[in-house]
Amino acid sequence: MKKILFLLVFVLLTSCAEQLVEGPEGLIPSEKMVDILNDMAILNAAKTTNSIVLKKNGIETMKFIFEKHGIDSTQFVLSDRYYASKPVEYESIYSKVAQRLEVEEKRLKDYKKTTDSLQQVVRDSIK
Repeated sequence: MKKILFLLVFVLLTSCAEQLVEGPEGLIPSEKMVDILNDMAILNAAKTTNSIVLKKNGIETMKFIFEKHGIDSTQFVLSDRYYASKPVEYESIYSKVAQRLEVEEKRLKDYKKTTDSLQQVVRDSIK
């Protein structure tokens, strides 16, 4: 009975370690995926708020990101699918992206606050 239980536990543990998706050729390293997804989030936000500016300057967001990072769409899709098959690693990647975006948001808010304060000082000195 103990042998059967041991065998059952062994089979269960080894089946849980089975890799669902093989790592594709040219897998994008996780840190580079963080960079890419961060840029995608920023450009998608820009696209929803200032799409006219992007169009006026001839910027295609996905093409821009792929060229900037030296990858192609297939490599990105296959790498994204690979990381999605590893939920813990995928969640870690998206957590890092969220942290970067929060830091950047705070930096921009602080900059805006400083700029607004300086403009107020200038206005007050003119009066």
